[in-house]
Amino acid sequence: MKPASRFFIRLSWITLISIYLVIIAGSFVRITGSGMGCPDWPRCFGKWVPPTEIEELPENYKELYSDKRYKKVVRFQKMLRGVGLNSEADKMDANMHQILVEENFNAKKTWIEYINRLLGFIAGNLILLSFLIIFFKYRHKKLVLVAGINLVVLVFQAWFGSIVVATNLLPWTITIHLLLALLIVFLQLLIIRMISPTQLKNITVPKSYYWIILSVFVITFFQMFLGTQVREEIDTLRKSGVPREQWNEFLSLAFLIHRSFSWVVLAVMSWMMYKTYRIKEYRIFHWAYGFLIAELFTGVFLNHLNMPALLQTMHLLLACLLFGALSMLVLRIKK
Repeated sequence: MKPASRFFIRLSWITLISIYLVIIAGSFVRITGSGMGCPDWPRCFGKWVPPTEIEELPENYKELYSDKRYKKVVRFQKMLRGVGLNSEADKMDANMHQILVEENFNAKKTWIEYINRLLGFIAGNLILLSFLIIFFKYRHKKLVLVAGINLVVLVFQAWFGSIVVATNLLPWTITIHLLLALLIVFLQLLIIRMISPTQLKNITVPKSYYWIILSVFVITFFQMFLGTQVREEIDTLRKSGVPREQWNEFLSLAFLIHRSFSWVVLAVMSWMMYKTYRIKEYRIFHWAYGFLIAELFTGVFLNHLNMPALLQTMHLLLACLLFGALSMLVLRIKK
């Protein structure tokens, strides 16, 4: 393919940053309990610019948006049953009275959720713009394919965001929403790898290092999945009214595994850091190691300081940065 312009390389990095901003905003929405600040999607209370006063809403706004969400939930249940997920659809039936509960209007929560959606809109348009530039200017088949897949995943992610709202933030839907965001991060990094001169060169590593790096990458992804399970449990505890200082007492085995595996990853990466800290080619790994150390510190503080909200966001951000750095390394390493 023809060399990518400096503008397009910068655009691709800006797009990646925008995706991370959406992840941070999504975490902030969750810790502030603003996920249902807008009961409809893509607009907010039927408007492109949300209201600031309850007087701007009809008196029956709760019933109005509850009915709309019910129709969307029923369609989603049919889809779940169509792909064999009958148990999930049945659980939604059993909890329909909770799913359709509408929150009182809160301007602060509404605008927090609106800003999250606005950032998502910006990131989505940057991904669309990148695809159009690749399709019409560069026409490289593999690059068009990767950018096209990224665009399709983005569209699915946007639609699934409406499902998250319609189902009143069911924990497992939030988990899928996050995992789709990580997939978009990986695909965007793959695009950067294919167009950026600084990322084109492979990093040749010994066979043992190769498998260690791949294992750390897989374990890290598994760790992030376990982290979503812990977050689901925390969301359930919060909705049940359990005080924040008592959350640790109710967390399941997933939390213990998540905490213990972190030290395994630290031990393996510390050994590799000792072996490679003077080798410039391993700079990406060194960044990943730094993100891991910072993430572990936030994890320790979360455990001992009763899960402070802002630290939860910081912990997620560092985990996503670690995932991104390891993804870049995995895409470039070669035995």
